[in-house]
Amino acid sequence: MSLSLAIAIYFICWWIVLFAILPLRIGPQPPEDARDPFADAAGAPYAPNLARKFLITTIVSLVLFAVIYALIAFELVTLDSLRI
Repeated sequence: MSLSLAIAIYFICWWIVLFAILPLRIGPQPPEDARDPFADAAGAPYAPNLARKFLITTIVSLVLFAVIYALIAFELVTLDSLRI
């Protein structure tokens, strides 16, 4: 597997996992009296914990990429066998 293919596969895995992780544990909305009606969006979470979600996404993507890399490196799945 070339370096560019590995980077592309990791990036695609990371992006898909990010959108799977984002809706988890969004957190409660702030109380109505604590909101600024001119600055807060109605659907925006109070504490989205994005740094934690990016870290979780990176770890899950590394594991998923390691599995995909092992499948390709040990030729358990070849690119030719994926063709229809």
